Amino acid sequence: MFYQFAKFVCYLFLRFICRWEVRGQENIPAEGPVVIVANHVSYLDPVVVGVAFPRMVRFMAKEELFHIPIFKYIIRGLQAFPVRRGESDRAALKTALQILHQGQVLGIFPEGTRSPDGRLLPFQAGAAVLALKTGAVLLPVAIKDTDRVFRGGHIKITFGRPLKITTSGRNYTPQQVQDLTSAAYQEVKKMLA
Repeated sequence: MFYQFAKFVCYLFLRFICRWEVRGQENIPAEGPVVIVANHVSYLDPVVVGVAFPRMVRFMAKEELFHIPIFKYIIRGLQAFPVRRGESDRAALKTALQILHQGQVLGIFPEGTRSPDGRLLPFQAGAAVLALKTGAVLLPVAIKDTDRVFRGGHIKITFGRPLKITTSGRNYTPQQVQDLTSAAYQEVKKMLA
């Protein structure tokens, strides 16, 4: 209930204050597990993705955010879960796999951090591994100008061509992980151009 209320309030903000534009909605899978992979330039990015996507999106968020008073209750209410960056986090991996096995939507920013200058950083392989393990669709998403929203920016979000997985479970190779990561990166880069 809190998720839907927050989504409505944020929609009003994005629609009437930020004059946002959403493209590629025909690429959004109506059902089944999805791993959203988006570029990351602003703290507003998860809000933009969550509002534009018609289904609930569960975001993996850096653990430090869950130590901020009041804010930690808000992001937990929005169904985000913590991940320790820069190390293997088994609890976050387990949660992500559960989300996907239940046919839900997982949101990841595979650059691992916000880009300081807006240029697309290399993608880490975690999203591709999760998609290959579960058979989830990998959905590239490009976000523009969320870092300029209070300086006259016109937010644009584009949902790219879904990358469907042909194998899932334990039968994938490091080359498949690399190829899928690269395909997602190239799709986001193309949409940002």
